[in-house]
Amino acid sequence: MNVRRSMGRASPLFLVLLGLGVFFATYNLVTLVIHHQRRERRAELPGVDPVTRMPDELRRAEGSRRPFHVVVTATDAAYSRWQCRVMYYWYKRMKDGEGSEMGGFTRVLHSGKPDSLMDEIPTFVVNPLPAGVDRGYVVLNRPWAFVQWLEKATIEEEYILMAEPDHVFVRPLPNLARDDYPAGFPFFYIKPAEHSQIIRKFFPKEKGPVTNIDPIGNSPVIIKKSKLEKIAPTWMNISLKMKEDPETDKAFGWVLEMYAYAIASALHGVQHILRKDFMIQPPWDLKLDSTFIIHFTYGCDYTLKGELTYGKIGEWRFDKRSFLHGPPPRNLSLPPPGVPESVVTLVKMVNEATANIPNWDDGR
Repeated sequence: MNVRRSMGRASPLFLVLLGLGVFFATYNLVTLVIHHQRRERRAELPGVDPVTRMPDELRRAEGSRRPFHVVVTATDAAYSRWQCRVMYYWYKRMKDGEGSEMGGFTRVLHSGKPDSLMDEIPTFVVNPLPAGVDRGYVVLNRPWAFVQWLEKATIEEEYILMAEPDHVFVRPLPNLARDDYPAGFPFFYIKPAEHSQIIRKFFPKEKGPVTNIDPIGNSPVIIKKSKLEKIAPTWMNISLKMKEDPETDKAFGWVLEMYAYAIASALHGVQHILRKDFMIQPPWDLKLDSTFIIHFTYGCDYTLKGELTYGKIGEWRFDKRSFLHGPPPRNLSLPPPGVPESVVTLVKMVNEATANIPNWDDGR
């Protein structure tokens, strides 16, 4: 009898081993199913989530239309004027499109005097920095221009989009900000953590870790006007201090003012929602996907076979710096076969704008 009872009853050790075996088999099966489900979803919905950081509760936030004012700072140089004309053309084309929350438009002209575009583009004239203060770095006038505009202008919208002359709107732009969280674009070359020693000159330890500083510039950013009114003076002051500091000036170079905005925002406790779909930058970004803005800051150089020759003038090229002293001609030649969609679209959009803007060739 004792033998039969011991044979009919499993030992505790055997039950434990059996339970573990069932657990691991079930775990592996569930993992395999989830893995295949994820693969299927990726196949059905190409691309990745463009939002790289947003508080979870804001992902679900929806509400009524929240228009934002589009503002671009500019000089009266021919180089700046033709870019503003192209940008404003595409703003008007996209403003009333489906899903747009684009409101009014202002070109903040920091030349201190009116120019020839006053009747074509809504413009607010502000003063430049005193002579010599920018030390040849004209972008240093941008935060000072915003400070003056915010103090003196009447702005109806609650939100503001800070844009640049070399931005082309390719889709109607909704308000990507959420309540007190502005939306910005993460630049791959803005790396606060790699410059922590310099950053600490302007962002003391008591303000928190350097990782609190977003990898952004001031543009493109959609932000509440009330937030920007607080950030702008700090942004201006930090920009000036950075330019005066030889180590900082050397380290940050042409993106100094971008770092200044990122630091100023963090000093005011402002965290940005980082939107990779905010814009693309040809020739590095090849496709439009679901982007809203093309930023044509880089030159696009290709062989006639469609091969990129960056750093070397190509057989075919489009580079805004080729037109420093006057606008590009109408009907630019299209890129050769094999050039990415982003570059082709950019040139087509420039051509459409120049074909429809009256008196385009004035000043050439």
